[in-house]
Amino acid sequence: TGGAGFVGSSVAEALLARGDDVVIVDEMNDYYDVSMKENNLNRLKKLYPGENRLAIYRGNICDEQLMLKLFETERPQWVCHMAARAGVRPSIQDPYVYIQSNIVGTTLLMEMSHKFGVQNFVFASSSSVYGGSKSTFFSEEENVDNPVSPYAATKKACELLAYTYHHLYKLNVSALRFFTVYGPRGRPDMAPFKFVDRVSRGVEIQKFGDGTSSRDYTFISDIVDGVVRSIDHAYPYQVFNLGKGDGTSLNQFISIVEKHTGKKAVIRQLPDQAGDVPYTCASVEKANVLLGYEAKVSFDQGISRTVDWYRDVIQSEGSAGDEVLSITPETQANGFGRSPSCVEMMPQ
Repeated sequence: TGGAGFVGSSVAEALLARGDDVVIVDEMNDYYDVSMKENNLNRLKKLYPGENRLAIYRGNICDEQLMLKLFETERPQWVCHMAARAGVRPSIQDPYVYIQSNIVGTTLLMEMSHKFGVQNFVFASSSSVYGGSKSTFFSEEENVDNPVSPYAATKKACELLAYTYHHLYKLNVSALRFFTVYGPRGRPDMAPFKFVDRVSRGVEIQKFGDGTSSRDYTFISDIVDGVVRSIDHAYPYQVFNLGKGDGTSLNQFISIVEKHTGKKAVIRQLPDQAGDVPYTCASVEKANVLLGYEAKVSFDQGISRTVDWYRDVIQSEGSAGDEVLSITPETQANGFGRSPSCVEMMPQ
């Protein structure tokens, strides 16, 4: 699910590359520019044309009739549930859509999965469930009963429901707590894309707080590796952190972007934002032991690769026959927590 999105399409590409058949379902919502999602789907179709190994359904995972038809027709053996309403700040403004998409959608998928004998159900949770944890490394053993945003609360609720479905129906379930995923074709509402874009063009960036807040930024290839390992290792019920295992402060982040873009950031200082946590850093020991997971890409390397991708796809003019995609973060993330940006992107 969510196979047109950043993580979902990247996982789909990895599964197709190793020979798996993939069924994608995505509602193509406008949380961010739909043309990016269309580009992701077109890229997959171009990579694997006419092989009948890729099926795409456009629709809402909360649509019971659609999902029943999909399960009856496709008979999936593994479910990789990446679809969700993402974003801490927008969830504070509009919590209802998060409850519907994240909790209702995930419950419907688990209901279908146990009825149709799915072998393993893997879904995206979030490091946001840790709230304002003071631990040096966030562990899966911590109590996470105090979420600080509706988004985090929906992800925690999904983890609880996942255990219930395992307990009642012996459904194998793994919840993956992603730690701030970034990289090529990343979401334009996220800081890595926005900062690379805006610093590259000499446009002002917004810096919330004093710059000491820290995040465990995880490169997309490492996240994909962890997701695929989770699909391949069916556990009765497990929760895994998927992160890099070390944090980067906002001040360091800006400096690294400046280094790789070769530009000085124009910074607008703003107060801390409601719902944001001051610090995230994953303990990945459990994922290492049970899945063999180990992040390989440092933040410096990841930003370098992201800047290279950004430069490659930015085109001031599309050459003849090329489709130019206009990506405008200021119109995205439901209008909340935005950092205006506008770039021209070429499909890859």
